[in-house]
Amino acid sequence: MTGLKYALFTGCTAKNSTPELMKSTEAIAKKLGIELIELKEASCCGASHLQDFDEFLSLVLNARNICYAEKLGLDLVTICNTCNLNLLIADQKLKADADLRRRVNEKLAEVGLEYKGTSRVRHFLYVLIEDFGMEKLEEMVEKPLDGFNIAPFYGCHNIRPASTQNAANGKEDPYRPTSLERVIAAIGGNAVEYASKNKCCGFHADLQAPKTSTMLTANALVDAMDNNADMIVTPCPLCHLNMDIKQKASSKAIGREIHLPILHLPQAIGLALGLSTEELGLKHNIVKPAFAL
Repeated sequence: MTGLKYALFTGCTAKNSTPELMKSTEAIAKKLGIELIELKEASCCGASHLQDFDEFLSLVLNARNICYAEKLGLDLVTICNTCNLNLLIADQKLKADADLRRRVNEKLAEVGLEYKGTSRVRHFLYVLIEDFGMEKLEEMVEKPLDGFNIAPFYGCHNIRPASTQNAANGKEDPYRPTSLERVIAAIGGNAVEYASKNKCCGFHADLQAPKTSTMLTANALVDAMDNNADMIVTPCPLCHLNMDIKQKASSKAIGREIHLPILHLPQAIGLALGLSTEELGLKHNIVKPAFAL
């Protein structure tokens, strides 16, 4: 055991729409000796949509989520980029504004909670890098992914806005991020360099502008393919979901056949650690990664 222990905020998507993310995260955490305590009382983070309608309510909800990690005396770790962003925004606003914190705590008192700001909000990706360590991960690799060109896809909410994310992810440059490349190197893969790796996948634009959303998805997929990627790896369940299910629509929109496996980061790590396809939930992926099945 590593002695690393965290409160896990799963978010909605990993529990309902992408069970492969939850399975693979739990599997690699067990393999690496990382203890994750699921916050079963937690609610949705607002998904960057509630925030547009009722900002105060979103602050109360996310403060409530953080409170459950504080009660355990643990950092809050999330496996969703969008959850990470919304939790961070709430945490930083409440720490910076005493009056806002007082008003939020007045509402939390109705359910017996008080936000204190004692738990850090972090993404699992950066816990792996900063706490577990890439050298140790490399030492535990049983089946290195050598021979595979792996395209990292960061998504929007794990690296932007920099003013919010810098406090949580080692000041990674949103224009030249490197964390996924470091993980890919540790598990033996060849990281593909391509322009779209830190672009938007189109997920949050889908309801308002579906054609634009599909083109954003298609452009990222084709860019990875044109740079000889065998797969895309992302730490974001929304990016994974969007890029996995929209390949037929993207092919039609751009006039090219698109077929590219999209793996959650824990799935790729799990393959290198020698975990089974069942443990990693690879049967749930829409575009089946034939090399792993």
